[in-house]
Amino acid sequence: MNDRAAFARLVQVLSPWKHQLVFVGGWAHRLYRLHPMAEAPAYPPLATLDADVAFAERERLEGNIKAQLLAAGFEEQLMGNHQPPVSQYILGKDEPSGFYAEFLTPMTGSGRTRTGRPLATVQSAGITAQRLRYLELLLEGPWTVTLDADWGAEPPLDLRIPNPVSFIVQKLLIHDQRLADKKAQDLLYIHDTLELFGPELDKLGAIWRECVREAMHERWVRDLMQAKDSVFGRMNDRIRDAAAIPPDRSLNPARMRAMCLAALDEILG
Repeated sequence: MNDRAAFARLVQVLSPWKHQLVFVGGWAHRLYRLHPMAEAPAYPPLATLDADVAFAERERLEGNIKAQLLAAGFEEQLMGNHQPPVSQYILGKDEPSGFYAEFLTPMTGSGRTRTGRPLATVQSAGITAQRLRYLELLLEGPWTVTLDADWGAEPPLDLRIPNPVSFIVQKLLIHDQRLADKKAQDLLYIHDTLELFGPELDKLGAIWRECVREAMHERWVRDLMQAKDSVFGRMNDRIRDAAAIPPDRSLNPARMRAMCLAALDEILG
């Protein structure tokens, strides 16, 4: 089974909740190529084994998502010491793809109970979702794309993904919290997303002003602008590492940094 077919199986299983769920993370970046605004480059997108599925903190998910995943051949794996524990849903051991899904929801407030216990997870519709900072930005103004027969989807399947401005802004806001290898990968995601929508920067600017900016606290906006300048304001090892990730193309770190900074200045200006 290829990863497209594995992903389409997940989308099919979750289709009863498609108006409440948003597919975020690396798969969202890959799915941007399906949007009519995208100008797909010749190189392939970054691949990832995990599919991150997000829903709003107060979203009421009816039914039992876990039961549907298990019936479709996914296996639940519980991890960590949180209550409830973090859960992953891995496509069965007989499947060669290594594909798995995780669920996410925004972390708001202090992220702790009154007694100081971390509120790291939440349970809904049988599944456990991790709470993450700034995740609510990925739920603002999502786009809809369609999987077709090339993805093993017959009939076609609609699903929601973050708009690319939300995707980039959230990556910048969480940058300092990420592990070193994830930081470099996130910078490549930002670069490739900006390149994908390069001819439409004015439209991305409108999404920023009319949608994403309106959903952000003033402190978040200040943090975003500082993160942009910190990450792309001058050459650093994170950019060099990001440029070295794709084995199938030769990225110039200086050109990569300059393009990202100029495009972000135009979008967020």
